Amino acid sequence: MQESILILDFGSQYTQLIARKVRENNVYCQIHPYHHFPAPGPETKGVILSGSPYSVNDPDAPVPDLSHILGKVPVLAICYGAQLLVKLSGGKVASSNSREYGRANLTRIDHDCPLFKGVPDGSQVWMSHGDTILEYPGSFRLICSTADVEACGYRIEGQPTYALQFHPEVYHSAHGFDILRNFLMEICHCQADWTPENFVKTCVEDLRETIGQEAVILGLSGGVDSSVAAVLLHKAIGKKLHCIFVDNGLLRKNEFQDVLDSFKGMDIEVEGVQAAPLFYNALQGVSDPEAKRKAIGKTFIEVFESEAGKFESARFLAQGTIYPDVIESAPVKGPSQTIKSHHNVGGLPEKMNLKVVEPLRALFKDEVRRVGRSLGLPSRLLDRHPFPGPGLGIRIIGEITPRKVAILQEVDAIYINALRQEGLYGKVWQAGAILLPVQSVGVMGDERTYEQVVALRAVDSTDGMTADWSRLPYEFLARVSNEIINKVKGVNRVVYDISSKPPSTIEWE
Repeated sequence: MQESILILDFGSQYTQLIARKVRENNVYCQIHPYHHFPAPGPETKGVILSGSPYSVNDPDAPVPDLSHILGKVPVLAICYGAQLLVKLSGGKVASSNSREYGRANLTRIDHDCPLFKGVPDGSQVWMSHGDTILEYPGSFRLICSTADVEACGYRIEGQPTYALQFHPEVYHSAHGFDILRNFLMEICHCQADWTPENFVKTCVEDLRETIGQEAVILGLSGGVDSSVAAVLLHKAIGKKLHCIFVDNGLLRKNEFQDVLDSFKGMDIEVEGVQAAPLFYNALQGVSDPEAKRKAIGKTFIEVFESEAGKFESARFLAQGTIYPDVIESAPVKGPSQTIKSHHNVGGLPEKMNLKVVEPLRALFKDEVRRVGRSLGLPSRLLDRHPFPGPGLGIRIIGEITPRKVAILQEVDAIYINALRQEGLYGKVWQAGAILLPVQSVGVMGDERTYEQVVALRAVDSTDGMTADWSRLPYEFLARVSNEIINKVKGVNRVVYDISSKPPSTIEWE
């Protein structure tokens, strides 16, 4: 039985970061909405209550039933969680002149508290709260303060419950990782056995038990997630795995053949399907971003269904779903707003009477890569930047034509190859080129030109939830711009996107 930490999500922007930090300690954890979470079982080593954009004094403030948690298992309450426990116990939480945002330094640390083992006086922490604790119940004991906030942290006598008004999970809390580790190891007594090797062993055993002697179809994209899922499934069921790789005409230059060649050496059966004309026909005259995504998704399902029908013995459909996809399908406060839709093989399991198997649904992207390395996948697959499901279809603003795709493929190839050659590819999280729906006046030789504009995009991130634009060297950008304009007919201007997420998104559509 896998030991775990349960994280209750109150809507904080940092909830996924808490989970990532817990897992960096080789401890498995799961995030659940505050209003819908499982009761702690024998495998539950502790519970973490997240922060929240709400005030505990709001009429619709998140208030879960914690009666079967408090005093039963170790609890770490962060920010809103800390204030919630005070209010539920009869204390006073209110807005005041003592509220804090940004950096602060700890004072009066209780060094006998196991939470602060190895944490020095004056340690910098990150605050982000409008409310503060003014009065706390008699069973609450202070464990740290700051210059402005006395009740910065506390413990509850008689139970393993600890609370902090700062965020130990963020980078700016200098010893935050140590504090979280102390909670996991000193208070929850976790074994720290959540490793790639253990995951592979358990996952393969589970897949064999679930699938048995049946066949499985996997929609391969050539990306990190589907590639690792394919290798895991192959390890579990061997030749009963059938991979289908669809060329929608919107892949990067030479990507279709490159992916097929990569899997030849792994002894994994991959059927390549060249279907570009079908996608181009479906996209003719379509300019709206959502309409393009839906057209691509609908055509993909039609092509995939036709090819999957060749494997009549298949009873399972495998998908490369990862943990952020699972989390985002369970919003904290009602249905979340759809920023953009992504095509997948939705609808096929029911239509073809298939069961879904998702071997990576417990992993974050960086964990998928670590699992892939433990399985021996080559770096050229594991270290690839994320690439959108609709491909270059959402990097061509406006209507898609074969000529526009050809132009963007050449631009993208020059850009990505240059990043690799300069040793910059591994230093950015994602990079790509966008073909804009505008033409620009230029001069080439003695002739006036009126041609396309392309934008280059590169971002730094950890999981794509937030991202900052990459500060690529000016000299590098100048060389790439010059090469694109000289070599790609139809382009006479190159711009660089310096927008961060939020407020922008990583992709333009």
